[in-house]
Amino acid sequence: MIGRLTGIILEKQPPYLLIDVNGVGYECQAPMNTFYHLPEDSNHSVVLHTHLAISENAHTLFAFFSMEERKLFRELIKVNGVGPKLALAILSAMNVVEFVHHIHQEEASTLVKIPGVGKKTAERLIIEMKDRLKDWQVPQDNRSVATSTPDSFTAGGQANIQEAISGLVALGYKPAEASKAISRLDDDSLPAATLIRLALKNMM
Repeated sequence: MIGRLTGIILEKQPPYLLIDVNGVGYECQAPMNTFYHLPEDSNHSVVLHTHLAISENAHTLFAFFSMEERKLFRELIKVNGVGPKLALAILSAMNVVEFVHHIHQEEASTLVKIPGVGKKTAERLIIEMKDRLKDWQVPQDNRSVATSTPDSFTAGGQANIQEAISGLVALGYKPAEASKAISRLDDDSLPAATLIRLALKNMM
């Protein structure tokens, strides 16, 4: 089991990351809340907590900025009907504190806004996760992860827009829905991760 990576960011294309660890490139999938913590430019050192999912067809490495995020991911994939892809979508739509809050408040109407989460899945998440999360203690700074906006932006234009749309599609949104959500922001100067963050916030 690969539990942690310390290396250099080579590529970022949400939800995919390529991390160079002593000359070996590890391709990972990460939720958007992890991307929001990463440096805007590549070639920066980073420490990520990982989970290796093994199936008949692939070995997939998932990466998380915090141990709490990885812990919640592992709890989510224990829920009947929730696989790694859906767990990634959930952790992209909201941070750990927000998810715990929605579960405790039994807010199924919020959970169903996540792509892939229907009414039955939302109800199952609440039933199965409520007791597991009742004693969770998470860092206070997690509250701002999904809603804060960086102080500075870099220009990227159309490339950032296309990357943001591709990121939303990879998280389960339909292409037309993703394109519409990004176009509503009306600002192509923002980094792709910021565009995705704002689009997800609006859709939620």
